[in-house]
Amino acid sequence: MLEVSDLNAYYGRSHILQGVNLKVRQGEIVSLLGRNGVGRSTTCKAIMGLVHPYGSIRFKNQEIAGLKPHAIARLGIGYVPENREIFPRLTVLQNLELGQKEKRQTGPWTIDEVFKLFPRLGERTHVLGGFISGGEQQMLTMCRTLLGNPDFIMIDEPTEGLAPRMVEQVSRLIQQIAESGISVLLVEQKLTIAIAISHRLYVMGHGRIVFQGTTAEFEAHESVRKEWLEI
Repeated sequence: MLEVSDLNAYYGRSHILQGVNLKVRQGEIVSLLGRNGVGRSTTCKAIMGLVHPYGSIRFKNQEIAGLKPHAIARLGIGYVPENREIFPRLTVLQNLELGQKEKRQTGPWTIDEVFKLFPRLGERTHVLGGFISGGEQQMLTMCRTLLGNPDFIMIDEPTEGLAPRMVEQVSRLIQQIAESGISVLLVEQKLTIAIAISHRLYVMGHGRIVFQGTTAEFEAHESVRKEWLEI
């Protein structure tokens, strides 16, 4: 589905990504772990074209490195940013409608399907986005991205700042996304969540991948967690 090879990215003179390599297969949940500032979010932004990438990014066997973000989105890649980026002065329904590529689109994810998953959003269709809770805003952002019916979705820190009950709902949604056939690249700080729902894990350190493997392989390498994840 997605294959990243020798990916480099810069902010000014700062060399943030230094030869990142990773793969995400069809229907997989792959987590990208690491301490803050190691380049996880930049990896997502580079794949999405929001940061200029140097290297190869192949999506469904097509090279997409260097394409504009809107072109990448139309190829079937969705992106849920860390800061949610809802429109606070638009209603919940208007925010969701902006996620649709076409007004009368067909696909597995529709506004009705979103409301079946999260009746709370359906109850608040006419409430402004800025007046719903943080957890509801996170759900709104993820559902808005799903309404574009992507084949692959990147989700950056979806559980940050959420109450435990909402964390469970977000985790279930991510699993449902993968079960529907959508591939997921998850940037997640909560290790227990990543281990519970991921098929494979990558760990980043200093702009590079320092570990890759299954959750079982990760749990067998306690030294990786101590060196690259613990504070």
